[in-house]
Amino acid sequence: MTFLIALAVVALILIGSAVRVLREYERGVVFRLGRLVGARGPGLVLLVPIIDRMVSVDLRTVTLNVPPQEVITRDNVPVSVNAVCYFRVVDPVNAIVQVEAYREATSQIAQTTLRAVVGRAELDELLSQRERLNAELQRIIDEQTEPWGVKVTTVEIKDVEIPKNMQRAMARQAEAERERRAKIITAEGEFQASERLAQAAERIAREPVAIQLRYLQTMLEVGSERNTVMVFPLPIDIVRAFLDRGGAPGHPSA
Repeated sequence: MTFLIALAVVALILIGSAVRVLREYERGVVFRLGRLVGARGPGLVLLVPIIDRMVSVDLRTVTLNVPPQEVITRDNVPVSVNAVCYFRVVDPVNAIVQVEAYREATSQIAQTTLRAVVGRAELDELLSQRERLNAELQRIIDEQTEPWGVKVTTVEIKDVEIPKNMQRAMARQAEAERERRAKIITAEGEFQASERLAQAAERIAREPVAIQLRYLQTMLEVGSERNTVMVFPLPIDIVRAFLDRGGAPGHPSA
């Protein structure tokens, strides 16, 4: 009786080891006596007890945080840069056979590539051309992980830390740039105003009556402000007309 119970327990253990269920996002790489059989799944997978061994591989996208890397840029500025890398397994057989631990290997490749790419860039490029650097990182890492059956979809530089003295220098540079732009805008405004004034003076010189109309408009504006004293500008042409009439023949002079 005891022998039958032991036999039943062994049979249950063997059946349990021979039957595996893989989820939709999982694949199983099967080895038979050490030789590769192939990938199985998803769903029910039957194995030969003791002879077969299966390694499960997750096909979902993995988020890999690249730790901060101390790098010196091309213009000799020390920076600390970290990034995030998104990848997934597209060939489960190569991910198991071609590399010992594909996640750790991808992490190491991402770190070394980040240092290399940032070291070839200047600080201004690192701050203003993130998209180009991200695309270059993704391309290089993906090329190196392709033999492992790993597809790198996205690489993003997260934080760029620069020394405090460099931050203050950049702030002074930005302030100087803002002042320069303000002076240029002011100078352009004064130049345009001087051009307009020159055009107005030229038109008044051609048409003297225009200055008289301007006098009348100024009087209207002054009169609307309830001033007690009003200055009435008298055009020189009118005064000259009176003087000429007073000095004409037939009229007694004063």
